Amino acid sequence: MKKPILVIMAAGMGSRYGGLKQIDPVGQNGEIIMDYSVYDAMRAGFEKFVFIIKKENYSDFRAVIGEKLEKITEVHYAFQDVNDIPDGYSVPEGRVKPWGTGHAVLSAKEFIDAPFAVINADDFYGSHGFKEIYNFLVNAKDDEKQHFAMVGYRLMNTLSENGHVARGVCEIDENGMLSGICERTKIENHNGTAEFTEDDGKTWTALSADTTVSMNLWGFTESMMNALGDNFVSFFENDVPKNPLKAEYFLPFVVNDLLSENKADVKVLHSEDKWFGVTYREDKPVVERSIKELTEKGVYTNPLWK
Repeated sequence: MKKPILVIMAAGMGSRYGGLKQIDPVGQNGEIIMDYSVYDAMRAGFEKFVFIIKKENYSDFRAVIGEKLEKITEVHYAFQDVNDIPDGYSVPEGRVKPWGTGHAVLSAKEFIDAPFAVINADDFYGSHGFKEIYNFLVNAKDDEKQHFAMVGYRLMNTLSENGHVARGVCEIDENGMLSGICERTKIENHNGTAEFTEDDGKTWTALSADTTVSMNLWGFTESMMNALGDNFVSFFENDVPKNPLKAEYFLPFVVNDLLSENKADVKVLHSEDKWFGVTYREDKPVVERSIKELTEKGVYTNPLWK
């Protein structure tokens, strides 16, 4: 079997952050968060990487990270394009927003010929998650069901002090399998308590600090690409007409559909690593300090790529 592939979603511009946060340096020698993800992934065993980006960002993206990595591993670029939609449909007038994470992964279809993992470009996952997902993928194969995995994180390890975050809150059965995932788009840390709102802050509901959440660190067999394509047609049929300018095709939604139809199961792996991310520009100094501390502890070399 071919070795697992790592797919990195880097097509978002980061509206809350205010810039192309995926290539903003956080390391002492200009390293970006993706450098650390690729470094950890390579240590786990990954050798092929697919970056999903916007075509107009290709030159900048490749200059910052691509050319460097091309010298030491296999690198490909997939372009997410709002016009890349199912036959027979059209892009709604005024639509500029990308179609979401499910569409992003679908953009990489031509490069997927083995089990693959998916991550966000602007999230720092820590090394443990990559080891867990790689070890799952090297043995992953479908039978009467599709067999997937995700790495879950402890909710309080994933919050920003500078505003709300979106997290997939996981329901896990007694066998450690994912039974459902609910996207909470506004979770905040209120004096050490995680709370979410569904009515723009009028009311808040508490979540346990130990709640397992998805950070979009998924492991899939190749068959997921067919499911993404099929469900994308349904998305255009059912969801786009209701909200043509903002409807998004989220990766967890497709997973949920496959679970509800009993077509797939998802093993929940766990990482106790602390997440770092730059959801907001104010998050950057926190990430820089955290990376510096890990480097001083010897987790990472300085510079990272020697």
